[in-house]
Parts: sequence; structure tokens; C-alpha cells
Amino acid sequence: MNRSHRFGASCALTALAPFAPFVLAASFVFAPAPAFADGDDTALTNLIALASQRLALAEPVARWKWANHQPITDIPRENALLADVEKRAAAANVDPAFARAFFQDQIDASKDVQNALFATWRSTQPPQGPAPDLATSTRPQLDKLTQSLLAGLARVQPLRKAEDCPSRVAQSLANWKSLTRYDSAHSSALNRALGHVCETGGVGATG
Repeated sequence: MNRSHRFGASCALTALAPFAPFVLAASFVFAPAPAFADGDDTALTNLIALASQRLALAEPVARWKWANHQPITDIPRENALLADVEKRAAAANVDPAFARAFFQDQIDASKDVQNALFATWRSTQPPQGPAPDLATSTRPQLDKLTQSLLAGLARVQPLRKAEDCPSRVAQSLANWKSLTRYDSAHSSALNRALGHVCETGGVGATG
């Protein structure tokens, strides 16, 4: 692990130390340094941390939908979110198409986790206790993360066209998972959430 990886990961870990590896406080906000194609991947690490935070909120969303007998997929709401993201991206100096693709990945990754939870609850037992209210609790947290993620996209945007972008994302992701002991059950969903960070798409090999 190079110095920039150690620095970025250690900054994230210091802030997340009081929390469990996967259930993160959604009010946490990173202030990453710019990430140009110069080997400084602090901004990548922070973007991964924010994406994992958003993914952690899939569980309370799923609990609310389960309790209220709502489907996991809500196309009108998804389309409204993506349209809003495009507008906010332009104001944040982020390519709207990049932002839309990135947030489509966030939505799809979240639905992967929600579907897995629903399958588990059907085969074992449903979640216990009241579900967090979606409108007053979880969605405001998601909205704050949207703004933080857009700022994070602005910082990683210069890296997108670099030839080694996929491998750098993969290395930063591998470091994040290792250092945070990331929940392996959600590993593929987090990979999916980062699928369009690089212009070429996908997360490259680390070898």
C-alpha cells in the first residue's frame, strides 16, 4: 500500500472508528483532497467511504418497505432522483452524464442489498422492531449523502480518463475492504456502486 492509500484510508478509519464496519453514521462528511492522475488517491478512498455509507442505508430502507408492503423498485422516484442529480451536478462542476451513471449504480447497488435482505427475511424471519421512518429519517440522510457524493465526484473527475483509473479504484477498494473488515455479504454491491467512477467503466484488477 503506498503512502497516499495509507493516508486516505487512515483518515477514513479515524473518523469511522466508533462505528461498526458496515453500519456507518450517514451524517459523516468527508473533505477529500483533489485527486489528479498523480498517484494521490485520497479522494478515491473518501468516495468509496461515502458510497459504503449510502449502501449501509439500504437496510433501513428495506425494513421500511417490508413493514409497509412496498416494492423495492420505484421507477418514478428513481427517475426523479436521477434528474435532480443531473441538475445538482452541473452546479457542482460535475459532468451530469457522469453523475447520472454513478447514481444509477448507487440505486442498483442499494436494490441488490434490499433484494438480498428480503430473500433472507422470507426464508428465516422478518426484522424485529419498528422500521425507521423513510420520509423523516432515512431520506434526509440519503439527501445529505447525495450532496457529499457530488462533491466527491468533482474531486475524482480529473482521474476518470487516466489509463490506470480502474486499477487505482480497485486498489483503493481492496484497501478499504481490508482495513475496515468490510462485510463480505455486501462486497459485490459496493463493487457495483463504483462501476462508473472511471470513464471506461468497471473496477480493474489489483494484480
